[in-house]
Amino acid sequence: MTTDHTRTTDPTPSLDPPRTSVLLAGAAMAGPLWACVSLAQAGTREGFTLLRHPLSALSTGEMGWLQITNFVVAGVLIVGGAVGLRRVLAGAPGGTWAPRLVAVYGAGMVAAGVLVMDPADGFPVGTPAGPPNSLSWHAGGHLAAGAISFTALAVACLVLRRYFGHRGQRGLSVVSLVAGVAVPLGNGWAMTGGPAGSLTLAAGVIPAMLWLSTTAWLLRRELRHRTQSRRPNDTTDDREHP
Repeated sequence: MTTDHTRTTDPTPSLDPPRTSVLLAGAAMAGPLWACVSLAQAGTREGFTLLRHPLSALSTGEMGWLQITNFVVAGVLIVGGAVGLRRVLAGAPGGTWAPRLVAVYGAGMVAAGVLVMDPADGFPVGTPAGPPNSLSWHAGGHLAAGAISFTALAVACLVLRRYFGHRGQRGLSVVSLVAGVAVPLGNGWAMTGGPAGSLTLAAGVIPAMLWLSTTAWLLRRELRHRTQSRRPNDTTDDREHP
């Protein structure tokens, strides 16, 4: 007499691969989405010039709702991506702090969208030239949220450098380092009031955002390959012969 015992095992039960894959996909889309929507507006909205106006200024005026939505949607996708990163990086170098920093970065994006800058320096059209006479509470909140978000983004990239370096992926480690350093350089120049500060800010932040999205995409692809490679072994048969 032969008895068949069939048991099905999930090779990565704590990962919950389908949901984790969706969360990482959202993070992968967040950076390109925010950058494309922002730059498209920068090139089409009357009176806006990236040499003088930060991309956050697009949240002001009649069409400001579009940039506000852009901030909030990207931030929510990034926070969800942080959950996905926590799952796939668990136990790895940087696996504790990278997801936490990404979550702070995403929450800061949401806050920066809700707390809108004041109109300034001729934008929207009809606004007097130069900075506003006083700073509103929501503009101050926007600046604080942006500073926290950008700092978290920069440090997250540097933490991911450690993760990639531990795995021997030197090229990805170097890119993470460059992305992490670019943020404070671009932001620092802008904060000093240097020429084209808004442009250098965008040039520092956007590549780091895109790199974080690329990292999420790479980790999602790795998760899918790992899950697919183990699938044939999910079912095992134990046969007992008397």
